[in-house]
Amino acid sequence: MLDSSLKIQKKYPVFQLHFSSLKDPRRINKGNYYYPLEEILFLTISAIISGADGWTSISQFGKTKLNWLRNYFPYEVGIPSHDVLGKLFARLDHTEFTECFANWVNTISKITKGEVVAIDGKTICKSDDKSIEKSALHVVSAYASENKLCLGQKVVNEKSNEITAIPELLKILDIRGCIVTIDAMGCQKKIAKDIIKKKADYLLMVKNNQKELKQQVEKMFSRGNPTKTNKQFDTGHGRAETRTARYKMNS
Repeated sequence: MLDSSLKIQKKYPVFQLHFSSLKDPRRINKGNYYYPLEEILFLTISAIISGADGWTSISQFGKTKLNWLRNYFPYEVGIPSHDVLGKLFARLDHTEFTECFANWVNTISKITKGEVVAIDGKTICKSDDKSIEKSALHVVSAYASENKLCLGQKVVNEKSNEITAIPELLKILDIRGCIVTIDAMGCQKKIAKDIIKKKADYLLMVKNNQKELKQQVEKMFSRGNPTKTNKQFDTGHGRAETRTARYKMNS
């Protein structure tokens, strides 16, 4: 006889279980709608993973892969239009969605011990609307470099809000045994403590926003035991860079 946990897994797909707590904003008006929320979420995530980069391409992906999608959900009335997708996600609670997504990802992927998890903020192009004085969205993401997987995201209004968004993002991530890298904006005592609490290590960038700390680091590397140097040349984003890494050798 199956125990209760196995019965739940048999009745509901894992994806549906982890997104079941996400509130459907369309229920507020108690109106009728054709497309179940879980079907739209599964369609959208599957399309983006496959390379879709807009509501139109997501809808087109669904029409092309409808038979495959029906292996997981009925899609009895087919695939929603790009307008339906855009309007729904505009009203969806982004915080709740991020938590559901992160919990789901943790069940289908295993982060390798020692893997680098890069936390970085990016401004979403064309997400602003000057006609209503709406600024562009800024998204803070955690990316597992080895698995090539986005573990979670947090939307903020401005780049300066990254400092408050990073701790919120760390709360929902399973980063035990990983190395977390963050740029200079994330070089904060609280963020470092939060990473340690999650049983992970950190590699934080130090720039002039932490002038005294930067000076102390530079002094440490200018004296004492010899350092080991590693150089790497890279091109991308319209520029060529030479990165030089130096670290202290054990005596």
